[in-house]
Amino acid sequence: MMKLKRLANLRFCARQLSVSAGLAMVVATGFSIQAGAETFEVKMLNRGEKGSMVFEPDFLEIAPGDRVRFVPSHKSHNAATIDSMVPEGIEGFKSRINDEFETGFEKPGFYGIKCSPHYGMGMVMLIKVGDAVLPQSYRTVEVPGRAKPRFEELFERAEK
Repeated sequence: MMKLKRLANLRFCARQLSVSAGLAMVVATGFSIQAGAETFEVKMLNRGEKGSMVFEPDFLEIAPGDRVRFVPSHKSHNAATIDSMVPEGIEGFKSRINDEFETGFEKPGFYGIKCSPHYGMGMVMLIKVGDAVLPQSYRTVEVPGRAKPRFEELFERAEK
């Protein structure tokens, strides 16, 4: 009888240990995913290293789950996705003028970003999320004159 009680007790302990180990793995995995995500800062400038009305940096390569914080270092800037330059199924975003804005990028692909008030002046950037190939359709999107050469340079960098 004592042996049966001891055996039952050992089985119970083994089950508890198994459940505890499983929970520990779930928690550890969750924490490692969170710990692996990074936040990148992009400044919105009237003048930067590459001229007037720029995002710095103007090209980012990030992992799915990473975040980007857009910081208006000068007045009258925002960050917004360009309608035909986001992965399929993504709605996009548009921040308020003069407001710092942070967003996450979960879906792999390329994201074309503009400053709405200064799009015509070529204030654009490109974000590559994960292992993605630049869609050729991005090259045929109608963009304002000054944005076109900046995007061409960004597309070249993205394909290297």
